[in-house]
Amino acid sequence: MKRLAAISALLVVCASYSFGADECVKCHQLLGDKPTQLFKKDIHASKGVSCADCHGGNPRSDDMERAMSKAAGFIGVPKGDAISEACAKCHADEAKMKSYGSALPVNQWKTLQTSVHGKLAVAGKEHIAQCTTCHGAHGIVSAKNPASPVHPLNVVKTCATCHSNAVYMRSYNPSLPVDQNEKYRTSVHGMRNAKGDTKVAECASCHGAHDIRSAKDLKSKVYATNLPATCGSCHSNAEYMKEYDIPTDQLEKFSSSVHGIALLQKHDLGAPACNSCHGNHAATPPGVESISKVCGTCHALNADLFSASPHKRAFDDLQLPECETCHGNHEIVAATNELLGTAPEATCGRCHSEEDNAKGFQAAALMRLLADSLESGEQQAQRLVDEAEQKGMEISEAKYKLRDARQARLEARTMVHAFDSDKFSDVIGKGLTVASTVHGEAQAAVDEYYFRRVGLGIATLIISVLVVSLYLTIRRIEKKQQKATVL
Repeated sequence: MKRLAAISALLVVCASYSFGADECVKCHQLLGDKPTQLFKKDIHASKGVSCADCHGGNPRSDDMERAMSKAAGFIGVPKGDAISEACAKCHADEAKMKSYGSALPVNQWKTLQTSVHGKLAVAGKEHIAQCTTCHGAHGIVSAKNPASPVHPLNVVKTCATCHSNAVYMRSYNPSLPVDQNEKYRTSVHGMRNAKGDTKVAECASCHGAHDIRSAKDLKSKVYATNLPATCGSCHSNAEYMKEYDIPTDQLEKFSSSVHGIALLQKHDLGAPACNSCHGNHAATPPGVESISKVCGTCHALNADLFSASPHKRAFDDLQLPECETCHGNHEIVAATNELLGTAPEATCGRCHSEEDNAKGFQAAALMRLLADSLESGEQQAQRLVDEAEQKGMEISEAKYKLRDARQARLEARTMVHAFDSDKFSDVIGKGLTVASTVHGEAQAAVDEYYFRRVGLGIATLIISVLVVSLYLTIRRIEKKQQKATVL
């Protein structure tokens, strides 16, 4: 009854007016409904797109029954995937988009279907998100327009309508956090965005727009091995970043670092990416106090040893970042003996010298000497083990023992962070003992090989002499027998 009354009222109002080309708009304007008011500012209205282009029907007929009949192609309000399909009639047609003077890509619907939002909704009859979910329906404006829900200053709020709704998100992914918006607002990106900076990263900057994929998807912009390039798209652009007064060589340095090589070249997903240290939605530069806490999440034992070392207090007094002071940040190199000691390229010499902090200088020199001794001893033992093995000697037990020397060398690199030469010497001593034992066993195996070769040579010589002697003896006997036969 209410619907009939509304239709009757609309007919009465419309009958008293003379209409032009688009009767839909004129009639609905007279009713003052919200969609028509919004459509006045819609980018589609400015391009000459009519109500009928989306809803069907005959916009030139002043007879509502005829205009909204099935014969006229009227579909009413699209539901579910029919919404995006209606949008795709134009937005997936390159020729039609060009006719409207648009340079927008025409693959949005296709990429949306393959995105994480393109999965089936809980009802199982439509995709999770439709075009209107993010862009709106009748008041759609360009993404560059500050009024657009997907404008850089609004898109975070738009995404949060779903992603901050715990009840809604639980239906799709109970493990996905719903505090991304809150975390983002605490980040450098979020705070600048809130102040009106449209250049800083927001949701679409990192996750994409229509092509959003799960972070576990190899094609996702935030998949571990893709993330450095995603961050680098802004942070490596000197022109784009010049107003922020921060370096733009982070990606270059990271790519050549021990972490970058492990992640980008060896595809070790356990290696850190940008967000491992800086965070993702709450991205922020690590401060002096937080750097060791960040590194310590992976390098826990190193962090514990450093915290109990004499360097901890010294670094605090000088307000030096802990790990970064010696290892750097983005350009972290592999831990080798070259970082230790008093040589010009060593890290210790930056603070310690024979004149200044002499005790630390001497300790560094001793630790480097011990570390080199273990590495040299291990290498010599390994060469002998390899030689014995190549000569076919049974050396498996010694080869297995050598693993303990290698383990001691790795433990020593961790023990460096205690900055205690006695503790360091204890670890190195264990490794040297093992290396010496293996060296002895391998040398004995090699010596035994040569002993066997010499013994075999002598035995062969003796046997050869005996064979020759036997042969000559037999020949003499044969000659005597021949002479006896002749006589």
